This record gives sequence, C-alpha cells and structure tokens, in this order.
Amino acid sequence: MKISEAVGQYVSHKQSMGMRFSTEQRTLKSFCRAMGDIAIADIAAEPVLAFIAGKGAVTRFWHRKREVLVGFYRFAIARGYCVVAPLPTKIPKPPQPFVPYIYSREELRRLLDATSWCEHPLSKVQAYTYRALLLLLYGAGLRIGEALALTLNDVNLSIGLVRIRESKFYKTRLVPLGRDLINVLSAYANHRSKTHSSRLDNPFFVCCNGSAIKRRTADGIFDQLRRRANVQRSDGGRFQPRLHDMRHSFAVHRLISWYRREADVQHLLPQLATYLGHVHIGATQRYLTMTPELLREASKRFERYSLGGRA
Repeated sequence: MKISEAVGQYVSHKQSMGMRFSTEQRTLKSFCRAMGDIAIADIAAEPVLAFIAGKGAVTRFWHRKREVLVGFYRFAIARGYCVVAPLPTKIPKPPQPFVPYIYSREELRRLLDATSWCEHPLSKVQAYTYRALLLLLYGAGLRIGEALALTLNDVNLSIGLVRIRESKFYKTRLVPLGRDLINVLSAYANHRSKTHSSRLDNPFFVCCNGSAIKRRTADGIFDQLRRRANVQRSDGGRFQPRLHDMRHSFAVHRLISWYRREADVQHLLPQLATYLGHVHIGATQRYLTMTPELLREASKRFERYSLGGRA
C-alpha cells in the first residue's frame, strides 16, 4: 500500500472518532512528501530519522513528530500494511516543557487599565471592545479563537449563555456566564449597537470598521498592552505572557477559590473540564500549573487531611 493511502486511512479513522487531528494531518502530509510516492513497507529508517530531525537544534517538535509517526505505524502494523516501524530508537532528551503564565489579579487590573491605549486613532479595535474581550477570556476561560468566532446570535445575555460552535474537538457547547460578566458584556453590546450592525450573523467582537477581529490583530494589541502594563516573565520562560494564558489563569484561579472554600476539588474537576470544552480531564490537568499560591492552598488542604481534619 502506498504511504499516502495509508495516511489517508489513518487520518479518516482518527477524525471519525471525533478528533480534529489537523496538526497531526499536516505532519503526516509533510511525511508523505518527504518519503515520496512509495509503498509504506519500503520506507527505510534513515529518511524517517532525517524527517523527524529536520534542521537545527532538537526542539519539542522532534518529539511531536515522532509521536505522530508512532501512532501512524501502530495503525499500519495492526492492519498488515508493514511489519516494523522504521522509527529512531535513540530519543534525545526533550527540552524543558512549556509553562503557561498565570496572571496575578494585580496584573489583570493593569492590563485592563492599559486598554485605554486602544483610544489611539491608529488602533484597529476600540478600547471598550478589547476590554470586554479580555474580561470574557478570563471570566469564562474561552480560547481566543472561540471568542473571536462568536456572532451576535451566539451570545444570549438575557439568560447568560454563550454558544461555542464546533470548537477544537468539533464540539458545540454552552458556556454559562456569571452576573458580573453578563453586566460587562451587556454594556459592551449596548455600546456596540450604536455604531455597528446588529445582524445576528455578524461578529460579536468587531474592529472599528465593523469587521471581525483577526487573531493576528488581537495578539498584536495584547503585546502592546502587556508592555505598557509591565507584565513580563521573570522565570526564564521561552515566551512572554500570551492571550491564551488568560484561559490558564481562569482555571488556576478557579481551583484556588475551590481550595479556599474547602470544596471537593476532585469532584469539581470534571465539571471544570466540561466547562472548558475538554474531551478528557487530563487536558484540564495540564492547565493547572502549580503556582506558589495554588501550591500553598493545596498544602493547607493536605495538612488538614493529615491531621484528621476535613479534606
């Protein structure tokens, strides 16, 4: 069987299970181009290693490519398309894992105050729009792509629900909003209606000209705000704080509040996973970076438990 045909079957198999699998599909298509139009059984170890290694220093992408190919060859061997997987057995040590940035509440306040920069005549997004966007990302833990894809029809503020359509895992979900966030978005919606179209299929968050806000624009503005608010890493991390870290901060701050209320955290974690739109709770657990504040609250809980108190 040709390598391209086997890859096509594998991708279809994964997507039939509800996985988006788009990143893996791109990796496998690149693999097909690198190997050429040959049978999967004829692929040798040397060109596979060259594909995985690429050029330059070893990064986490080395390991991600290998993991994709491990899954593909497991699929192919189970169906008799080949006998062995020509994958490298000597695996270099991966670089330090990426650690998301968890904003403090003071940093969040400074970022919100910095949105006044958007009043500049050259800004593509008005200050009140970007402020509402930041508060939604943090207050509801949305992905930035989910927030920017919202239409007016997706946001029902009278009952406090936002509909996320076909998100990362092709799932549509409803996200309930708290009263404070409803008030923020209602004020934004009223302001928006005075200057922009109210057609239900129009984007909820819009640029000054009424068009949808592109991800690149949102990221560029956030970089400006972060610098003006003096929010930066001091832990040696490879990347400066990002918009997506609002989602991580939402999850960590929620967990801290549960610990302080002495809630049953293990019972509530699956609910948090559902709210965030995760298919597996393991994806949620990766969001829960151990900040000093979170570690301190978890330690208090363990201390009470070990002394025979309420856990």
